[in-house]
Amino acid sequence: MVITWVAAALVGSLLWTFLEYVLHRFLGHDRRTMPNFFSVEHTRHHSEGAYFAATWKKATVAVFMSAALAAIMALVADLDTGLAFTVGFVGMYVAYETVHRRAHTHEGFTGYGRALRRHHFHHHFGNPRANHGVTSPLWDLVFGTHEGPGVITVPERLAMQWLIDPNTGDVRASAADHYRLRRAA
Repeated sequence: MVITWVAAALVGSLLWTFLEYVLHRFLGHDRRTMPNFFSVEHTRHHSEGAYFAATWKKATVAVFMSAALAAIMALVADLDTGLAFTVGFVGMYVAYETVHRRAHTHEGFTGYGRALRRHHFHHHFGNPRANHGVTSPLWDLVFGTHEGPGVITVPERLAMQWLIDPNTGDVRASAADHYRLRRAA
């Protein structure tokens, strides 16, 4: 039974990463589906950088999605397995929200964090049609939308606070191998 719960939670987590990719790619960047409920907030996030949709909006969607998902999964499997799946799905959603916000607000201290940050910021500042996964590049690799980030040029007006050395106004030495600043003309 425990193995079933763990497996269900892992499948729920994996499903979130797939949904994260699909939402971001097709609702956030596909002109054929825009404008939509997601693209309005997402476009603002790209144009303002540090903007994130209000937590209450995300929490409201998460609560309703969790209830619906748990009910559906309880019908497909059993209640315990359905709840384990939902916990995995919602847990990964919370991880996504945390990782995404921290990528924009903190320098990061692990190799995983730095790699995901570069993957994500290539999407923001290099090619918005690539690197749609935020918590993982898995689905970008599967669907051929992954691009190696190289050196990322960040417009000065969108530069993340953690990127800039407050004493010099330039890119911090710890990030200078991977980021450049494009100054306003």
